[in-house]
Amino acid sequence: MSELLQVADEVRETLDRGEAVVALETTLVAHGFPAPHGVEVGLESEAAVREAGAVPATIGVLDGRIRVGLDPRELERFTPEARKLGPRELAASALAGEVGATTVGGTLAVARRTGIRFLGTGGLGGVHRGFTERFDVSADVPTLARSQALVASSGIKSLLDVPATTELLETLGVPVVGFRTSTLPLFYSADGGPPLQDRVETPADAARLAVAHWELGGAGLLLASPPPESLDVAGLIEEAVAEAERTGVAGQAVTPYVLGVLHERSGGRTREVNRTLIVANARLAAEVAVAYAAP
Repeated sequence: MSELLQVADEVRETLDRGEAVVALETTLVAHGFPAPHGVEVGLESEAAVREAGAVPATIGVLDGRIRVGLDPRELERFTPEARKLGPRELAASALAGEVGATTVGGTLAVARRTGIRFLGTGGLGGVHRGFTERFDVSADVPTLARSQALVASSGIKSLLDVPATTELLETLGVPVVGFRTSTLPLFYSADGGPPLQDRVETPADAARLAVAHWELGGAGLLLASPPPESLDVAGLIEEAVAEAERTGVAGQAVTPYVLGVLHERSGGRTREVNRTLIVANARLAAEVAVAYAAP
């Protein structure tokens, strides 16, 4: 394994035993919430994974290494100043000695190298709005399409073009499966998304489906779980996205900008829902991982 990649002893030993490990990203810690709330959410997600019987493997770049498994003090180093890392930035960030926070795509790219097959997150990145004028697709989608992994999330980030993202996932052969739902959750909202062809009722069902998909040569799957608390903020999202475009906010800066606007104008409710669903999805990913590892 590359010298740039450092796997924590607990994670490596758990993988060697064929037991359940769940990958977690660090962009949520650094950029999804203001300090110190990001670290708190990261720790809550790790605790949820452990409560479900799995081992968390939070992934980020520190001290010249791509780290798989972080302790609480290391997690505190992922501040808003951390560089946001998709798959393409991993090597450069490590060699530069930066603090680098991984997106879903960056996390999946590392997880694939270590054999970790399950990831819990808030929402999947995808096709950005206005892509016909300015082609912009998150690296989350193509990386998932290349990875034999299951991502548990509350659907696709609602500030994106959700219908276009679902079409792209279909084109790339990525199943989108509802967890106790027949429609795609819209991140903050449990309802309003496009219908889903497939659903499962239990983590064991999800694990069996993943195994069958992988045995047939498939790669990634998206397990879409409704948020524990549903919040209709479609109008606010439209306002925030339009303001970002009008003020010249673009690229990786769009998501934190929109999240900040939503928090302010919802009286903090979006941030609380975001926090709750992230932890719930980490727990769900762990439950599926445990079912997958069961004899």
